[in-house]
Amino acid sequence: MLTQTQLEEARARARTYLARAGMVLTPREAAAIEIADFGLGELERTGLELVTYVNTERCCAKELVLFPGQTCPQHRHPAVDGRPGKEETFRCRQGLVYLYVEGEATGHPQCRPPAGRESTYTVWHEIALRPGEQYTIMPDTWHWFQGGPEGAVVSEFSTRSTDEHDVFTDPDLVRATEVAQ
Repeated sequence: MLTQTQLEEARARARTYLARAGMVLTPREAAAIEIADFGLGELERTGLELVTYVNTERCCAKELVLFPGQTCPQHRHPAVDGRPGKEETFRCRQGLVYLYVEGEATGHPQCRPPAGRESTYTVWHEIALRPGEQYTIMPDTWHWFQGGPEGAVVSEFSTRSTDEHDVFTDPDLVRATEVAQ
């Protein structure tokens, strides 16, 4: 759970990252940046900041902000209502993001999962994305990602996003952030 102050500080920090990457937000978008702490209350270690531009029946476009070393936990996008899960392309805009997907494990991965949660990270094929590089994740593929030393801004282009149906390997996670009143 986050406090309102923590939420607003994370939004302000995310706005700074987005501005540095040349991303222009409307005042409404800037005020509504989603802060995802996955119910752990440890946003610096496990979390993600998001701006959703569009999410229709057919497509979705977002900006993802990762603070240095911040991890979006391992998850997959399953089929929903008979439709295939989300297919998403990540394109790095600024910084460095390490993406881990199913496949042959990388011998010496650059990242480590958040302490105490290591057992919930099971895919280790590493893809490092720098500005201008992109990678497409197919539906229902286990993946997780982590910001590099300076954090990262990543554009996500995908089919319809149904984040509320994401499946996580860590049973302690919840997708919706709770804010203390």
